[in-house]
Amino acid sequence: MKAPGFWNGRPRRWIQFQMSSWMNLPYRWIGRPALKMLEVRVPHRLERDEVRRRIDRAIEKAKTEYADKVGEINATWQGEDQVQLGMTVMGMDIDSDVVILVEEIIVKVQVPGMAGLFAGKIRSGIEERLGGLLAVESA
Repeated sequence: MKAPGFWNGRPRRWIQFQMSSWMNLPYRWIGRPALKMLEVRVPHRLERDEVRRRIDRAIEKAKTEYADKVGEINATWQGEDQVQLGMTVMGMDIDSDVVILVEEIIVKVQVPGMAGLFAGKIRSGIEERLGGLLAVESA
């Protein structure tokens, strides 16, 4: 039988100190969900201006089609060949960068928390949508 005020051989004050120390950790250590970086590369054979025009058109279409599911989609062009996208899906903030290169597009998505379990599905969806968007015959 253990003496009162002890828990597993440690004084109760020590346990309380350890718990309170953990609870006072900075937000960056315990409050933020883990992010998984997902990179998708999609080849294309289009001119850079045409790729940018099609991406702009797809963003505007997504803003109207998915407004009730996604919420506001923020798109900011950084120069001629990079766009930063931000949106909230099911309460999770998703940020991405799209970089237009001569022969391919690179999409980098920060997938938060539990959505990382669906990284394969997210990757295949991006490849499918961009592949169709960048097909030479689509206008």
